[in-house]
Amino acid sequence: MDKNIIDIGKLSGKVLLFGGVYSNLQALEALIAMAESEGIPPENCICTGDIIGYCAQPEETIQTFKNWNARSIVGNVEIQLRDDEDDCGCDFREGSRCDGFSQQWYPYAKSKLSKDSLDYLETIPDHIKFTIGNQKVTVVHGSYFNVSEFIFKSTPWATKHSNFEATESNIIIAGHCGLPFIDEQNNTSWINPGVIGMPANDGKPNVWFAILDDSVKPLQVDFRKLDYNHTLTNKLMLNGLLPESYAKTIVSGLWDNMEILPETEKKLQGQPIEL
Repeated sequence: MDKNIIDIGKLSGKVLLFGGVYSNLQALEALIAMAESEGIPPENCICTGDIIGYCAQPEETIQTFKNWNARSIVGNVEIQLRDDEDDCGCDFREGSRCDGFSQQWYPYAKSKLSKDSLDYLETIPDHIKFTIGNQKVTVVHGSYFNVSEFIFKSTPWATKHSNFEATESNIIIAGHCGLPFIDEQNNTSWINPGVIGMPANDGKPNVWFAILDDSVKPLQVDFRKLDYNHTLTNKLMLNGLLPESYAKTIVSGLWDNMEILPETEKKLQGQPIEL
């Protein structure tokens, strides 16, 4: 199947990078307010996918994102919803806790989306390419080869390197794994800005995003934390239809389980993230 890849050309100034909104309307609204306060235009705001997910307001979140006019690529959740599939396509191990929880939140999200929102999902590309400074950038969800591939900082560099070769990029912006990090080798950078819909397993309720800024030489990536009304998000999720464990994570900042994590990342649970 041919990929839908959009090249948006050269960007300048600040570029806002984020992922995993996960139907968390309160986090999205806080991020939009931050972008406006920083003077970052919507066309310089790029999501790594999974606008829809674990939280309580999928329809409101999609419509808010659409009206913002920011950019996004498809995550596995968008692909599955767009194609009217029966599961989230997260590639969770069958019978795992994540798999069980997805059988609650995915049908809930699917039941809430309007035709207008589903039509919007059809417009979202597989990948976005752009240049900033003299760097060629490609945005992927899991990896260039597999939208559901979990790639972490501890993932061997050879796995990452094949993505740079295939895309002919200096920088890969990725999502899916839920944790912010940067890994740099051979004048290339793999950047995961984190997700705004769920905490990063660090014991804090705030969430992560990143900003690229070509006014700083050499080009720098600035990882930042986002505060938002997580108590409201938690309250809305306690509706009897969504996993209570995920509602608890919104407040505690700790993941219910670490089934998807490599051993290196498992050991970091509850520890402050320094980036």
